[in-house]
Amino acid sequence: MAGVKQATGLIDVATSGQGLVEITHQVADWVAGHGMGEGLLTLFCRHTSASLLVQENAAPEVRDDLAAFFARIVPEGRGLYAHDDEGPDDMPAHIRAALTQTQLSIPLLGGRMTLGTWQGLYLFEHRRARHRRSIAVHLIGE
Repeated sequence: MAGVKQATGLIDVATSGQGLVEITHQVADWVAGHGMGEGLLTLFCRHTSASLLVQENAAPEVRDDLAAFFARIVPEGRGLYAHDDEGPDDMPAHIRAALTQTQLSIPLLGGRMTLGTWQGLYLFEHRRARHRRSIAVHLIGE
């Protein structure tokens, strides 16, 4: 594999509070800028209160239902958790991140991510306030 190359970087994502922010196009543009045909892309969320998902990108109701589901299984509220240094959404955000993923690996074939027809990449913001999130990206291939 004499032609193996690597690329690394950071992708910044602005959130407007809790919910899923699609990052598929941002990531695809970053990948395309490196001109690799085959390889492996790794994404890593550098935060403890946000996560990454591969999820349907056609029906917005999927995103709404996911956010509502996590609100039900990990409720917010004063007195529910010992760790509430940054408010009632602090510990629930950490739990939601623990239940999801902070790292994704996606094969690259023909210069493109091998996502399925209805799959998109999302940053899942678990805090109520706006944040700027950072995703570390690593691409290895040829």
